[in-house]
Amino acid sequence: MKAEDAWGARWANCAHPLSHQFMSIACEKESLVVLAADLPTVEEIVQIIEDVGDHVCALKTHVDMVEDFNLEEWGAVVDAARSKGMLLFEDRKFADIGRVAKTQMGGLYDIRVWSDLVTSHSVSGPDVVDGIAEAWDEVERVGGVLLLAQMSSSGNLLEDSYTDKTLEMGTASPHVVGYIGNGSNPSELGILRSKVGEGKMIWTPGVNLSSKEGVLGQRYGNPSEAVRAGSDAIIVGSGIHGATEPMTAAREYASASWVALLER
Repeated sequence: MKAEDAWGARWANCAHPLSHQFMSIACEKESLVVLAADLPTVEEIVQIIEDVGDHVCALKTHVDMVEDFNLEEWGAVVDAARSKGMLLFEDRKFADIGRVAKTQMGGLYDIRVWSDLVTSHSVSGPDVVDGIAEAWDEVERVGGVLLLAQMSSSGNLLEDSYTDKTLEMGTASPHVVGYIGNGSNPSELGILRSKVGEGKMIWTPGVNLSSKEGVLGQRYGNPSEAVRAGSDAIIVGSGIHGATEPMTAAREYASASWVALLER
């Protein structure tokens, strides 16, 4: 199926090139799955990519959680993800002034040279996005920012007024690909989509085929319901890498998300 047919208005209205790249990968793999590879070693991350990468569109990392990180070894993760046709998405959640965010994109982890996407809070204002974008410019790469408009953790402080300000900030920036929404609550997600319109993507953590309360306040919703409510990518971690058969689990999430997109 052609991407413009599967995605409709989203394909026509999302201007950032990484939006179209993600949507094209999704059509090739018939999947909206982003794998949250919250694993402690480079070897384990590479192995899960090799196991499930054919059903996954992007790899979400927390690079500062990798116990044996060094930039040379990290190249194995980047190469494995690229070989499987996956985008690389560092869930850094930047939240400082633009100058600091630009510097943080370099440093020990040198996120700017390998990440396609990063997350950022909007609490410090629009300069944080400009700083991130300048870091990519320095190494002549195009990247995209996903702003946290909602969170799926219980008791979080991202209330409606904060969300609305975040959307204003994202609408004004060509560097913002879209937003992180609350996959555990389809009604909240639907309201977010109505505010966002068709011009930006919404990616959602907080989904699991076994919907239940997680550890440390994490809540889960059904991935199909999230997609029907307006999510464009479902972020799945332990539901895949913690499964007895990760490949089977990845296929199940891929199928559920793809069918929901076509229904939408």
